[in-house]
Amino acid sequence: MNHQSRCRVFLPNLIILAIIVLHSTPWISAQEVEDESEFDYLKGSEKGPSRWGELKKEWETCKSGKMQSPIDLSSHRVKVVPKLGELKKHYKPQNATVKNRGHDIELKWGEDAGSININATDFFLHQCHWHSPSEHTINGRRYDLELHMVHESKSKNGKTKIAVVGILFKIGRPDPILSKLSEIIKSMGENEVEKKIGVFDPSEIKLGGKKYYRYIGSLTVPPCTEGVIWTINKKIKTVSRAQVNLLREAVHDHAELNSRPRQALNKRGIQLYGPKRKE
Repeated sequence: MNHQSRCRVFLPNLIILAIIVLHSTPWISAQEVEDESEFDYLKGSEKGPSRWGELKKEWETCKSGKMQSPIDLSSHRVKVVPKLGELKKHYKPQNATVKNRGHDIELKWGEDAGSININATDFFLHQCHWHSPSEHTINGRRYDLELHMVHESKSKNGKTKIAVVGILFKIGRPDPILSKLSEIIKSMGENEVEKKIGVFDPSEIKLGGKKYYRYIGSLTVPPCTEGVIWTINKKIKTVSRAQVNLLREAVHDHAELNSRPRQALNKRGIQLYGPKRKE
């Protein structure tokens, strides 16, 4: 069998496998921990990332899980799958709140702010937050900032599915979203950690490109729940150094560098959506 024939056989099988994996993702209910006093990001700390799985029984997955995030998106492990299609986004303006959670800055919508659609399932936007430096890496390179847009499906038997869209940033021109929020973040002190900002349109958060990585992983903070569908935009956006510093100064000292170390891939597949290649 020649190379072209092998590709024709392999690609459909890969697509079928992707559909099976995504549809078989377990229903999950455990959300990110809000109380940041229960864990930290300090290397060697008793509450640091290497110990998360030992701090509470319900956090055991942080240590024992085999589908943990973040990971390195290495080119030699990635399979291009054009049939994944463009990410379908349907966002809408809603009232929002900026909250300093101690371990990160969160932008949260109080009502239905729209959704993304993955494999015929709608995942509704709940909140977004920032990690610096980036948690995911590409071919070993760690970037300066990573934004996570956290979505949840509607409840089924009391449980939901989680899908996270990730955007990576390098130092360069200021990010428009952080420019809009900078004065609010800057004004937050120890006694005022939450501010309502009125209507905020999540569609203002631009991905910057159509290509994206897709894999099945976990939350990157306790309880490290697995079965999360990750979509990492391939386009690297820019953020100013002052904006990164603002996010670091706003949170507590132990979270100035609030990135979980990379986790083992454990033979998971990484897919890349890109335009179809011409024959």
